[in-house]
Amino acid sequence: MRPRIAITVWRRELPTFVGARTLLHTLADEYVTSITEVGGAPLLVPHVRDEEDADAILDVVDGLVVAGGGDVDPASYGAADAGSKDVDAAADRSELALIRRARVRGLPTLAICRGMQLVVVAEGGTLHQDICTVGGCHEPISDDPDAVLAARHPVQILPDTRLADVFGAGERTVNTIHHQAVAELPPTLRVTALAPDQVIEAVEPRDGDWPLLAVQWHPEKLAGEDRPLFAAFLELARRHAGRPHVVAG
Repeated sequence: MRPRIAITVWRRELPTFVGARTLLHTLADEYVTSITEVGGAPLLVPHVRDEEDADAILDVVDGLVVAGGGDVDPASYGAADAGSKDVDAAADRSELALIRRARVRGLPTLAICRGMQLVVVAEGGTLHQDICTVGGCHEPISDDPDAVLAARHPVQILPDTRLADVFGAGERTVNTIHHQAVAELPPTLRVTALAPDQVIEAVEPRDGDWPLLAVQWHPEKLAGEDRPLFAAFLELARRHAGRPHVVAG
């Protein structure tokens, strides 16, 4: 059986034949392609209202991908707005509910960019609302889509981590499509990759109860370069598939 993978989506108002501002649940095709090419069956998940709805979704899947999107609402981690963009409080509530229930279940989870930031918030951490500096490895995000997709910076993957099991410890190059990052890391998480400016680029739980892979970059946009990350996640989901659902808490 192909592991069933829930993937979160982002709401956007886009032009369609029924109106210039049609509210749609959207997802970049690369997420779906990355999951299907390593053997998963993707299921796109619109916003849920609460943790009860989240459980209903997670009951029928073997893994969760928390995809990228707009910035996390600073109110979600108790901060005032200081430059956050494209926030959606309903999206935060939905994805935080899914993350918290996945944590309780020990459900394999892959959290990408905004997804990693939400994992940090779900565990009690906070975010820097804008880390970009001219001349640094996190430059201000360009208005040119081609330049955004081309931007790269190095990260150092730390040894003895799940991420090192996937890529090996040491330096590798990733894309740079974010302007927010972890500020206060909660004690339940540990760093697994760092950028040269000490921005936290990946995290994992300190305990082994939750098979989580969380990265700040966008592996789905790196084509074959980051396919091992999706393959490792699918292997975790495959091991989880078929187990009885035992939910604590």
